[in-house]
Amino acid sequence: MAKRYQHDRWLLGVTMALLVLGVVMVFSASAVYADEVFGRPLMFLARQVLWLTLGVTGLFLMMRLDYRRLGQPDLVFTAVFVVLVLLVAVLFLDPVRNSHRWIRWGPMSVQPSELAKLVLILFLAYFLERRRHAVNDVPGTLIPAAAISTVFVALVVIEPDLGTAVVLGLIAGAMFFAAGMRIRYLLYLGLAALPVAYFLIVRVPYRLARVRAFLDPGSDPQGSGFQMIQSLLAVGSGGVTGVGLMEGRQKLFYLPEAHTDFIFAVVGEELGLIGAATVVILFGVFLLRGLKIATTAPDGLARLLTVGVTTMVVGQALINLSVVLGLLPTKGIPLPFISYGGSDLLVMLLGVGLLLNVSQYTD
Repeated sequence: MAKRYQHDRWLLGVTMALLVLGVVMVFSASAVYADEVFGRPLMFLARQVLWLTLGVTGLFLMMRLDYRRLGQPDLVFTAVFVVLVLLVAVLFLDPVRNSHRWIRWGPMSVQPSELAKLVLILFLAYFLERRRHAVNDVPGTLIPAAAISTVFVALVVIEPDLGTAVVLGLIAGAMFFAAGMRIRYLLYLGLAALPVAYFLIVRVPYRLARVRAFLDPGSDPQGSGFQMIQSLLAVGSGGVTGVGLMEGRQKLFYLPEAHTDFIFAVVGEELGLIGAATVVILFGVFLLRGLKIATTAPDGLARLLTVGVTTMVVGQALINLSVVLGLLPTKGIPLPFISYGGSDLLVMLLGVGLLLNVSQYTD
């Protein structure tokens, strides 16, 4: 049995730094909007702090739990069943912003698609570790693992939430690779996904409009290209040192989703290149510490859990930053630890707790 050591303090420190920055930027990006629309300037900040409290509590509880208990089949398959039920149930609830993503209880809401990320990591780590001696067995390993992953992705796409579906696909691909699956099988899976991706983008008008706006934002500056143009204006106007905290202008009803998916644009405008580079560096350190924990993990389950969580956090951050900087078409996906959003914040912090848990058993 692996000996228990101290947790990874660098990883914990980086996470806490991102959380503090996130609380500050959520208030800066949302205060005027919340005051004008709801008459409560602290509304989004108060909700973010509530979810942050729950998430940090979950993080420390996860640190104390022996990660090996997560490899019990009863727990794994119960979690998969519950999340599948929630992903199906949410499709029958009243839509919010023309999508079926949220289950609401009064002022609180939960996105089953966010929970699906962590549960998919849990399932694949358990299943691929159990099949470690036959990981390249197509009917016995590849097909079952790909089938469960595809069901998760498909239900999220139906909501519709293509951004989260892409993150789920990245998680599955990274974990397949870390488990030792042959590259050609991963290529086959990628090729099989291409026609589906074509259909989901080219055959869906609003997604096709986003792609066209990505290629030429100026072709529809008041329509599909508006958000990207405002985002680039915000980032570009920050210069090296920024215009100052709380002094940004694009968040004042110019930049849509300023406190959620496009909060990095507010960081770039108010804190400048220095603030934006700091965010990128923090996620870079997170990636390095996650990879270090994975390479020194005491067993296959720990390694796969670590790879899955690291991919979830860093992969989602990379997609968000790319969208804000105009390197990818617009997608509704938050920046981990910084964007406003309860379900995403809670899941990310539970994932960090799992990483810190595994780090205690690495030498």
